[in-house]
Amino acid sequence: MEKLPAAIESVEHLQDCLSSPSEALVEYFRGLEGDVMILGAGGKIGPTMARMARRAFDAAGANNDVIAVDVAPLKELSSCGITTYTADLLDLESVKKLPHAENIVYMAGRKFGSTGSEWLTWAINTMLPHNVAQVFTGSKISVFSTGCVYPVVHVYTGGSTEDDPADPVGEYAMSCLGRERVFDYYAAEKGEKVVHIRLNYALELRYGVLVDIALKVLNGDPVDVTTGFMNGIWQGDCCDQVLRSFDLASSPPEILNVTGPETLSVRWIANRFGSLLGKEAIITGEENGMGYLSNASKANALFGNPAVPIGRIIEWIADWLRRGGGVIDKPTHFETQDGKY
Repeated sequence: MEKLPAAIESVEHLQDCLSSPSEALVEYFRGLEGDVMILGAGGKIGPTMARMARRAFDAAGANNDVIAVDVAPLKELSSCGITTYTADLLDLESVKKLPHAENIVYMAGRKFGSTGSEWLTWAINTMLPHNVAQVFTGSKISVFSTGCVYPVVHVYTGGSTEDDPADPVGEYAMSCLGRERVFDYYAAEKGEKVVHIRLNYALELRYGVLVDIALKVLNGDPVDVTTGFMNGIWQGDCCDQVLRSFDLASSPPEILNVTGPETLSVRWIANRFGSLLGKEAIITGEENGMGYLSNASKANALFGNPAVPIGRIIEWIADWLRRGGGVIDKPTHFETQDGKY
């Protein structure tokens, strides 16, 4: 995004801003060999990823294909010059029918609703990776994971780094580590090149941690600050970094924390939204200093700081909600410390 707008005017404007590639990404794609395939492209982040990849190749004057795959049809992406496939990744034969791509972003996964149907979460988060890893052993694969594979840490630690051992809490986080371990197996046994993207949390105007907090303030609901600190990154910046991560893929796999450089106070965020929305933020609880916090120094050294700062995202969200902008009803449950989603 060359210049940040003062406000986001519509869903179309939001999609345009989210999928705008950086000059660095365009230059990277100018030299990228092979096509890009995004598996699980129908989720919250997938459409942004696919559109950005297509725009980056176009800006680079490259003919590489962008392939988007999901279990449901992706009609909106088809109209953007993106090749789309409908495939059930739980079905190995269906995965085998997909085209070869040198560069893959693996995004399929399950989080919400895990409690009570843990069997389904484990199936999606480990069996799908098995099928993909078995078929695409010759590709570079950027695998979406989560900062939840780290333990809950104190804010004074500065957040978990890529060198810290995984110690997941709860079955959802355990299954995400299972996803990583499946790809680790194929990296060790078949030489598959992998980079694990440990993300927390992607932010935009319709969902995310900041929207969760803003809606509580807007509706007069209390904001519990027991989990008093968070990380986050503009979804467009997240996609930009992931699409520049293919050359990090290696055997054994590389690990990359993707989030913003700041550790943010939930209390401060709530009060800031209160000021912008003309509401008094109702604060409950006391910070215990613990949370899922990641240190993104490695990614920031590789890619630079995000182009869209947190302060601007907060202003955009407040304006969006004041004007009645729609939201996606999928709370992040970022305040969870017991691993139950």
